[in-house]
Amino acid sequence: MPQRKKHPGTRARRNTASTAAVLAGDGPDAVIRPDLPDRDGGWHAQTVAWWDDMWASPMAGEYIDADKHALYMLAVLIDDFWLEPSQKLAAEIRLQRAAFGLTPYDRRRLEWTIETTEEAKERGDRRRQNAGVQQPPEAADPRLALVK
Repeated sequence: MPQRKKHPGTRARRNTASTAAVLAGDGPDAVIRPDLPDRDGGWHAQTVAWWDDMWASPMAGEYIDADKHALYMLAVLIDDFWLEPSQKLAAEIRLQRAAFGLTPYDRRRLEWTIETTEEAKERGDRRRQNAGVQQPPEAADPRLALVK
């Protein structure tokens, strides 16, 4: 017979990720957003919006200077995609962005969690209380008709 497992609170995980982090929910304040490098013909508006959103996101605090070069390459791929969409570019973008925690799945894989603020929690609580799902009135059990 196998031994009983220890209580979950006392068991120590051996496979903890070295990348695990709690990210500030309102975005990093100390991160300096680099500008996109000059490009012939300029950048597509969607690429610029993606760049701004990415550097305003909570994940930006995890990037180091060495990551900027790969992010520039990803920006070029995204720009090329918006100029001439293709499945090949979409697949490469999906592979490249995985390293930067830009999707919920990637953040889960990296064990990055975004800190929620008390204000957001309170808003959710108020919304749930105000929703007040009305229960239908209690009716007679229709199964009782079978036994009569």
